[in-house]
Amino acid sequence: MRISSQKKPITPAARRHAADQVKQATAFLTWLAARDHTLGTCGQTGIDAWHTEQNEYTRNTMRAFLLWCSASKLTRAFRLPPVHIRRATPMPQPERLELIGHLLTDPDLPLRTRVAGVIVLLYAQPLSRVVRLTLDDIGHSNDQTLLRLGEPPSPVPEPLAELLHRWISSRDNMNTATNHASRWLFPGRRAGQPMHPDALASLINDIGIPTTAGRTAAIRQHVLEMPAPVVAEALGYHRVTTAKLASEAGGTWSRYAARDHWRSPPGWTPQSNA
Repeated sequence: MRISSQKKPITPAARRHAADQVKQATAFLTWLAARDHTLGTCGQTGIDAWHTEQNEYTRNTMRAFLLWCSASKLTRAFRLPPVHIRRATPMPQPERLELIGHLLTDPDLPLRTRVAGVIVLLYAQPLSRVVRLTLDDIGHSNDQTLLRLGEPPSPVPEPLAELLHRWISSRDNMNTATNHASRWLFPGRRAGQPMHPDALASLINDIGIPTTAGRTAAIRQHVLEMPAPVVAEALGYHRVTTAKLASEAGGTWSRYAARDHWRSPPGWTPQSNA
């Protein structure tokens, strides 16, 4: 986590996962002690017995610790069963488009929720990244509003562009003495901090937007329409991730024009301080 924090902020999900790993490791050591065992006397029989008593989440959370124990020779030799990764089922494309249309056109919904929800459904962004967006990530080039999620910045179509600028001029949590000049797109209640992703997730879920399923559907659609490396750079994903998604989705892109796809357009100007 220290190494990761030097490259980008630690997300609440990453912090919770690390805390869960420590808690489960402690529980495992307690489990061993209750059976008059230690790491040094634990081998395949003990690992198998522990596995049968645990649920899938606990087993997956403990995997890194157990592999570290084995590599460090703190335990006897043992093998772990393979991990079964379950991906979230993406929502059907018509449903995703219907939700985007609902967010763009329903004036009774809170403006903050509308803007954040469309960013998730249109650009496949996790909320942990959405809350880290700032006004400097919004710019213009040749009368086109752009949103920098990676390189190159992504065009913002109407009517989202109009909603986005309306939200910028009326953002919540801007009244405190230290927050009035906040550059966060979604300022939080704590001075100088963005909104917590869990709080934003609650607001979006309350209006019936399944963020995980919607984001999964969005990224799958993007890799069907564009080469996976271009999607990865533009939306801030790892190239391996988009390549796997493209393969799973049945994408047919095998090559694309050799040029520099990752440059900001000429005339890019960030959102002003006004």
